[in-house]
Amino acid sequence: MEETKLFLVAFSAAFLGVLPPGLVNMTVAKTCLERGKKNGMLVAVGASFIVLFQAAIAILLAKYIFNHPYIRNILLRTGLVVFGLMAIYFFIAAKKKKVNAKEENTNVTKSFLKGIIISALNIFPIPYFVAVSTAFNAKGNYEYDWSVIWVFAFGAALGTFFTLYLYVICFIKIEKNTPSVAKYSNYFMAFLMVFLVIATLIRIYYPW
Repeated sequence: MEETKLFLVAFSAAFLGVLPPGLVNMTVAKTCLERGKKNGMLVAVGASFIVLFQAAIAILLAKYIFNHPYIRNILLRTGLVVFGLMAIYFFIAAKKKKVNAKEENTNVTKSFLKGIIISALNIFPIPYFVAVSTAFNAKGNYEYDWSVIWVFAFGAALGTFFTLYLYVICFIKIEKNTPSVAKYSNYFMAFLMVFLVIATLIRIYYPW
């Protein structure tokens, strides 16, 4: 019974956490617009695969990270650098005059690895799932064994994939406007990275 509750908690938390526009889901959407549905799905699978391990790490390190602000700050500062560099990249990409037409060829390895890399660069899921797992076990009287840990991790991964799949479906419906949407998606991604930089700075200096 507890495992079922934990699975539903992890699934719901992942679904809600990925639902707002962010690094991973907008990368999936951008891939759909530029390379088609299959490549977008592969990016989603790769990203969800990484979330599986991020959630497992989070539930293992929940107590440790909360008791060691130094580790938390290292994670946030790493994210700050990554988001800053990616903001520069997307601004440069958006300035390019030529917007390539959507490529229909499916590159399984490239798209899957793209999802893995983008998800791995996004360090926010770890502290996010740390908070979720800690809230679930607020009284501290529930011991997590490996079966429970992987139930939580699979719930998080499936919740992430379900949300990313919704992004794939939604953006495929506007594929007729691919050239213009793909062009402005770079600007959106760049401004999103700037927002994440600001949000990370706030969390570093004003933790909650």
